[in-house]
Amino acid sequence: MFRVTGTLVLAGTPIGDIADAPPRLATELESADIVAAEDTRRLRGLTRALGIHTTGRVVSYFEGNESARTPELVEALAGGARVLLVTDAGMPSVSDPGYRLVAAAVEQDIKVTAVPGPSAVLTALALSGLPVDRFCFEGFLPRKAGERLGRLREVADERRTLVYFEAPHRLDDTLAAMAEVFGAERRAAVCRELTKTYEEVKRGPLAELAAWAAEGVRGEITVVVEGAPETGPAELDAEELVRRVRVREEAGERRKEAIAAVAAEAGLPKREVFDAVVAAKNADASGPGKGKGLT
Repeated sequence: MFRVTGTLVLAGTPIGDIADAPPRLATELESADIVAAEDTRRLRGLTRALGIHTTGRVVSYFEGNESARTPELVEALAGGARVLLVTDAGMPSVSDPGYRLVAAAVEQDIKVTAVPGPSAVLTALALSGLPVDRFCFEGFLPRKAGERLGRLREVADERRTLVYFEAPHRLDDTLAAMAEVFGAERRAAVCRELTKTYEEVKRGPLAELAAWAAEGVRGEITVVVEGAPETGPAELDAEELVRRVRVREEAGERRKEAIAAVAAEAGLPKREVFDAVVAAKNADASGPGKGKGLT
């Protein structure tokens, strides 16, 4: 028996300038049987700005009720409804509600499509001035300092450009942690209030950006960080070898394994990396304030 199901539509919404709304967005908002919105009040503001009215049922769909509401929406989809999902800004599912509903719809063989729209990830990447041929999106970092450092250490040697979202009140701590793990001179860009009146893109080394952010920053923030450089044996000095061993140890590796891994990455004998670690340990023991070796 032929089974007729509805369609789930993920619709991108403006991240700032309402003029960036894709033309199809208005059509989908007016014709959907159900509009699931992260914030129904913002949805009303969006429809007013577009000069349209929704005719379908409007329901809230946010982090707090995502798990409970998903089965209800899947049931409607299975019954033939066209369900439109919108979040406050940008594309649903990208650090916003949506993934659970998409996964559930796919599992039920329900069609899922999208209305492409603005994306803070791609907009910031394009404006950053950093390499764009290969990148990875890391979303929001953990709020706790230790967990944040651990997550950063996982990608310390990632060569692709990294893109993060961050809250303005945590930006200075995040940039300082990035400078510690990635290196103070690693290039980055802080993109603030993209497409809005006070749009700003601040570019520079991580240490400089951390100092700038310490004065206070407002608005929606996207951070783009240059990937780790491709380095050969001649380009890695003893301090960098020790730093890489430390990063691996703090991520949970035993020192012996960390030394072997760093030596393999650098194309060096394990003995050379071991000697650098021992020298750094002795330097720390002989005088206070060195802070660059191992204990």
